[in-house]
Amino acid sequence: MEITSANQEKMGFFCRVSCWFKALWEKIVSKIVEVGRDTKSLGKEDPRRIIHSVKVGLAIALVSLGYYFDPIYEGFGVSAMWAVITVVVVFDFSVGGTIGRAMNRGIATLIGGFLGVGVHRLATCFDIKALIPIIIALSIFIIAAIGTFARFFPKSKARYDYGLLIFILTFCLICVSGYRDDEVLDIALTRLSTIFVGGGATVLVCVLVFPVWAGQDLHNLVADNIERIGSFLEGFGEEYFKVMEDENAKDKKALLNEHKPVLTSKNIEDALINSAKWEPRHGKFRFRHPWGQYQKIGSQTRELGYRLDALKGYLNAEMQSNPEIRANFEESCKKMSYESSHALKKLAAGIRTMTLKSSTKAHIADAKAAANELKSLLKTNPWQHHDLLEVIPVASVASLLVETVCCTIKIAEAVHELASLAKFKAEDDATKPDEQEVTKSFMRTPSIEASHGLQVMVE
Repeated sequence: MEITSANQEKMGFFCRVSCWFKALWEKIVSKIVEVGRDTKSLGKEDPRRIIHSVKVGLAIALVSLGYYFDPIYEGFGVSAMWAVITVVVVFDFSVGGTIGRAMNRGIATLIGGFLGVGVHRLATCFDIKALIPIIIALSIFIIAAIGTFARFFPKSKARYDYGLLIFILTFCLICVSGYRDDEVLDIALTRLSTIFVGGGATVLVCVLVFPVWAGQDLHNLVADNIERIGSFLEGFGEEYFKVMEDENAKDKKALLNEHKPVLTSKNIEDALINSAKWEPRHGKFRFRHPWGQYQKIGSQTRELGYRLDALKGYLNAEMQSNPEIRANFEESCKKMSYESSHALKKLAAGIRTMTLKSSTKAHIADAKAAANELKSLLKTNPWQHHDLLEVIPVASVASLLVETVCCTIKIAEAVHELASLAKFKAEDDATKPDEQEVTKSFMRTPSIEASHGLQVMVE
């Protein structure tokens, strides 16, 4: 009996171990499958990521060959590793980002290195050894403090933050080195030359092998965001009044989620603008292209996106308006939504093709006319015998749509300003001065008049 019990215990132990290894193997296999699935998804989402990875590997491989050629190795020695390090830290996804990092690293290393050599030589000029650490420490304190404070300036942080960091690092490394003056200068020159070699190789590979231009990405992103806003407005009018007519229809159109990426695009836009400013002339984009204007358009597009996010909240709101009141607003609201949508889509298409669309004016004019009709309706107070709680939802939607028309006009003006600065091809004559005055006067009045109408409604 004891032998049988021992055998059973051994069998149970081996069974548990076997089950544990089996579970571990299944977990490893599932992880590998998951990683493979994520890799495939990333590659399909943007195939340029695969190309970028290959480019980085190619640049590092080319620079690493310096170790295997005696003339290069004898010239740089172990410092050739700085070229490899430069490739790793400088290579960015876009051409502009790579050039910006390379310029920041090269200039910062040059200035920091020579300034560090100067301070090191100044400190060693004195015969009193006790003064050397004091001079070096004071110099490091002043330069590091000034360089760190300069990083807080918005423009410096956006374009030169990496350069300031490398400048402080290079200066401190040179100052605290324990080598003699001639050795310090040789080391600084050698490292500087290897950094230039690594940076040059990186820029060449990035520009010559399937380049990714930040300016082109920014151009497409701004156009896509405007089109997303237009897609939302295209479906909102019909969907909102359909929900009001049929309260059981709670399904959401895919178009009504198009504006979500627009709300979170600011950081991407800012990064692309900073990178695009470093890029040379390429494609349709000339030297000194007005990249800053894209920031203005993007800001106004997000401003409109936030209003659309508020509009979406009324689709499934529990408190809905009376059908009789709703009918008074329906035509004007649908027209504003429809015309603003088509105007925004024409603007997006114009940005993509770098042309001015003649039909944009007509859509904006129709949207303005619908907004004026709605403002007139608000002044007539057709709901005086109805409960105020039944009026507020649809009146709020109408007010937001009026503001949407105002934002659409602002976006159109910003796009036309971009077209003028970037010399877009015009399909029609420029907007006449009197039309511009009408546009500006409209943008000054709707919010005031709409609020006046709501005040009459409350009274």
